[in-house]
Amino acid sequence: MNIPSKINCFKLIKKTDMMDHIIAHSIMVSNVALFLTIKLKKHFPDLDVRLATSAALLHDITKTRSFDTNEIHSETGGLMLTDMGYPEVGDIIRQHVILDSYENDSPVSVQEIVNYSDKRVLHDKVVSLNKRLKYIKLRYGSRKEFKDKIQIMWTNTLNLENKIFHPLDITPDQLSEHMTQKIKKEDYLKSISLFP
Repeated sequence: MNIPSKINCFKLIKKTDMMDHIIAHSIMVSNVALFLTIKLKKHFPDLDVRLATSAALLHDITKTRSFDTNEIHSETGGLMLTDMGYPEVGDIIRQHVILDSYENDSPVSVQEIVNYSDKRVLHDKVVSLNKRLKYIKLRYGSRKEFKDKIQIMWTNTLNLENKIFHPLDITPDQLSEHMTQKIKKEDYLKSISLFP
């Protein structure tokens, strides 16, 4: 499996001129994914920490340009990473908004962790699912077809939250306590040196 290093992730972020607030969001999503993957790895040893953190860091790689192009950033970001030789990362990015499937009886996957981590981060802060849903409804839910899709996605995300936290020794409400520090890009690079 080919996974971009953290240095290469940041080079790609710079190359695509990602907006600062999207970089801050992506770093926090990656931190949440790192935390959850390490905790869940005790129960699901096949989880790949490097894959989760890199995919989370790059999940919004085409979002900045999507403001001008109106492209679906999850699809174009996934395609970009696949075309660059990172198909597993591309597949996770493609599914960071809506998963291909929601299965309660399967092991927790990296796709699920990254998808869920993104749903818990509003800008660069970890928030409850309800607070994030209110923001998504306000930002994207003005049209009827989006309202229906958002509600279905949210029901699935609540089920996913139960699946992720069922084996853990913390509750979803306690997640933000573990993510209270705002991490700068330089500090982030130092903190992930364990995962080259």
